[in-house]
Amino acid sequence: MRHHLPTAALLAAMVLPGVALSADLEAGKAKAQAVCAACHGANGVSVSDAIPNLAGQRQAYLEKQLRAWKDGSRKNELMNAIGSQLAAEEMANLAAYFSSLPGASTTARSELLPALVKTSVTFPEGYRSSFKQYHTINFPAAKQVRLYWANPAALQAAREGRALPDGSVLFTEVYSAKLDADKKPMTGADGFYAPDQLLFYTAMARDAGWGKDIPDMLRNENWNYAVFTLAKQPRPGVNQAECLACHKPLDKTSYTFTIEQVTAAAKAR
Repeated sequence: MRHHLPTAALLAAMVLPGVALSADLEAGKAKAQAVCAACHGANGVSVSDAIPNLAGQRQAYLEKQLRAWKDGSRKNELMNAIGSQLAAEEMANLAAYFSSLPGASTTARSELLPALVKTSVTFPEGYRSSFKQYHTINFPAAKQVRLYWANPAALQAAREGRALPDGSVLFTEVYSAKLDADKKPMTGADGFYAPDQLLFYTAMARDAGWGKDIPDMLRNENWNYAVFTLAKQPRPGVNQAECLACHKPLDKTSYTFTIEQVTAAAKAR
């Protein structure tokens, strides 16, 4: 008796010799749309200059990278978290799917990009007199320290145990750390680096309708993100894709990594 391959697998074997017969392209496509498209695009064309295109990449290479993200031998906070949730079969299917797509040129960009390079966030003038500083974080690798501020709308909602509403603004001052004679960050009595030079600002804010042009796969409700120069202008070349993708899993905490600190500051007298 002759055994016939399923049509889809047979076509894959004939047309795409790099795709293993055991891989399920449709399953790979479905997983790509659910997990990978937010950054790499559903068709393997990324949404950002900082994110690689995956279309047409060699299957073995892609599968190897996914395994490295999963076992932690390759480091990236977002990709390690994603890789840890993928089974071996899912990694094989994803690698096969992206490998099966037509290769993207180095200048190709996802059609999602225009909606992600703009932001509705504006610099919050006078924030030091109207916002409350609620958190500080050391960044040893960059020798930086960051001071976090929240506006009254965010503080009131956090105090009442509500999700941060439209009108909320969380703002960050990014400083280089003061260094000692050995070029190591100097630490104050509170355990945080002593701020030296102000480098730039970051912000996340939300208001009605701000998320309407952002694809669902990336949308953080109405949150928008921005980086500002010392001149209080949006930094050129920044888009929101990476911020949106990184904050996307935080839907239960107002898409905010520091919601506990906002809440504690809001309730402090």
